[in-house]
Amino acid sequence: MLIVLKLFKIVIRLYIVKAFTIEMKYEGKLKMRKVELEKYVEDYIIEYQDAIYRLAYSYVRNVEDSLDIVQESIFKAFSSIDSLKEPQFIKTWFYRIVVNTSIDFIRKRKREVLVDDESLLYNDIGRIDIYEDIDLEKALNELPNNYRTIIILRYFEDLPLKEIASILGQNINTVKTNLYKGLKKLKININIGDKEVKNV
Repeated sequence: MLIVLKLFKIVIRLYIVKAFTIEMKYEGKLKMRKVELEKYVEDYIIEYQDAIYRLAYSYVRNVEDSLDIVQESIFKAFSSIDSLKEPQFIKTWFYRIVVNTSIDFIRKRKREVLVDDESLLYNDIGRIDIYEDIDLEKALNELPNNYRTIIILRYFEDLPLKEIASILGQNINTVKTNLYKGLKKLKININIGDKEVKNV
C-alpha cells in the first residue's frame, strides 16, 4: 500500500511538471504572439501615419490637437492590443480607436471655456470676414458627432459603408440612415449660411 501511495505521488508530480511545462510553452507562445502583434501594429501605424493623422485632423482642424489625438490613440492601441483578435481587421480596429479618441477630445474641449485675445477682439469688432462662417468646416462642426463621423469616414477617408459600420459597431442600415440625415442637415446648414450672407 505504501509503495502504491509513493508511486501515486510520483505520477501526480510528473503530471504537475508536464502541465507546468505545457503552460510555460503556451505562455511563451502567447508572449511571442503579443510581440509579433505589437510589431504588426507598429508597422501599420508607420505605414499609414498620414491617413491616421488626417482622420484626427478632420475632427479638430488643428495640428497640435491632431497630434495629441494620434499619440493618445497609439497609447490606447498598445494598451489594449489583446483586443485585436484578428490582425487582418487592424484598420477597422485602429480607426475605431482614433474616432473614439477624437470624439472624447471634442467632448472634453466643449466643457472647457477658453477666452483668448482673438475671441475678445472678434466679439468687440464684430464679424471681419462673414464668408468664414459659411464654409464646409463650420457646417461639419455643427453636425452631431454620429453624423459628422460617418461623413468624415465616407467622404474624407473614402471608406465603404460596411467598413464604417464595423468601425462604429453599428448596423449598416443605421449608418446609411445617419449618412442621409447628416448630408441633409449639412445641406441645410450651408443653405442657412448662404441666406445669412445674402441678407447682410
